[in-house]
Amino acid sequence: MSKNKVVVPEAQAALDKFKMEAASEVGVNLKQGYNGDLTSRQAGSVGGQMVKKMIEKYENDIKTNG
Repeated sequence: MSKNKVVVPEAQAALDKFKMEAASEVGVNLKQGYNGDLTSRQAGSVGGQMVKKMIEKYENDIKTNG
C-alpha cells in the first residue's frame, strides 16, 4: 500500500492516464492497480519515459510562451 497522499484528487486520473501512455510507448503492459510484478528495468523505462515527456512539454512551453 502506498503511503503517498494525493494532494489534488482530481489529478490522480490524469496521472494514471499519463503513466499508461508512457508505458505503452516503451512497450510495458501496465494493468490498473498493483503492478508489483514489473521488473526494475520495466518500471524504470516507464518512469524515464514520463520524465522525458515532461521535459519535452516544459521545453515546448518555454518556446511558445517565451
